[in-house]
Amino acid sequence: MISFDAVSKTYAQGGGRAALDGVALSVAAGEVFGVIGASGAGKSTLIRLINGLETPSAGTVRVDGDDVAALDVDGLRDLRRRVGMIFQHFNLLSSKTVAGNVAFPLKLAGMPREAVKRRTAELLDRVGLSELAGRYPAQLSGGQKQRVGVARALATGPKVLLCDEATSALDPETTEQILELISGLNRELGLTIVLITHEMDVVRRVCDRVAVLEAGKVVEIGAVEDVFLHPQSPTARRFVREVDGPLGGEPGEGAAVDGRLVRLTFRGDATYRPILGAVARETGVDYSILGGRIHRLRDTPYGQLTLSLTGGDVAAAIARLTAEGVRVDLLDGGAAR
Repeated sequence: MISFDAVSKTYAQGGGRAALDGVALSVAAGEVFGVIGASGAGKSTLIRLINGLETPSAGTVRVDGDDVAALDVDGLRDLRRRVGMIFQHFNLLSSKTVAGNVAFPLKLAGMPREAVKRRTAELLDRVGLSELAGRYPAQLSGGQKQRVGVARALATGPKVLLCDEATSALDPETTEQILELISGLNRELGLTIVLITHEMDVVRRVCDRVAVLEAGKVVEIGAVEDVFLHPQSPTARRFVREVDGPLGGEPGEGAAVDGRLVRLTFRGDATYRPILGAVARETGVDYSILGGRIHRLRDTPYGQLTLSLTGGDVAAAIARLTAEGVRVDLLDGGAAR
């Protein structure tokens, strides 16, 4: 649905600094794709290239088969009907009611009045705001404003929904509600969603894949579970630590322990099965837990433990854990999966 082929973007007013530098990525139809990075990493530039608000200095951006930079005025207008966008600070029209804000893009598209009325009512019902249709933005909470923004973005029946820090201005409970709404839209409507954020917890809750940006470059990209549980780049590791804290026990973290230092990763049902105790009894291995966490990636539970293994048959214990579907990383050199 979306592809970036060696895309760079340089702003003259920025002293020639590249906001994006050789970005290559693709977003499949129907997936929720996260883009995470710190302020200034190039996230907003990337999303503005998708809907044609910016043009690349080099490379090609394609959306639904179209080269965005090659589109004329009519082509861009058509593209923006297929690409909805919700914003961090809502961007609602203060002089229009909730219904008026949702109806606005439909009127711009020239839809007949009765059709606008029906479509607006349908959208407000979908986001749970039917009873607030006559209120103005100043009378709404942050979460309600963002729901209006979601309804407005869906007005023209887009294939793609762009979310630019859509939850950054919301409290945790409201963030959860908006993420559930976005995830539901993906499932029910098959929308392709690109979600820009600086919060790894948001990525963990709703995204299928994620790209990590640092200084305009993609430094890591992959399935959320792979990037989250086994980050390869310093930038991705930093984001994971910010949401879950350090797992503990790695060399260099001050852990003075004997034995084999390993990290176990459990996914799905294995997270809750008593595998570790059974393996310890079978192989005679003793273990010390140096750090750990248990959480969920979307609907999938996962657990990670950093252990020191001593005594017994350590090699047999590692083989047995691997056979049970547990990933084993050897933190004192090498890796076993």
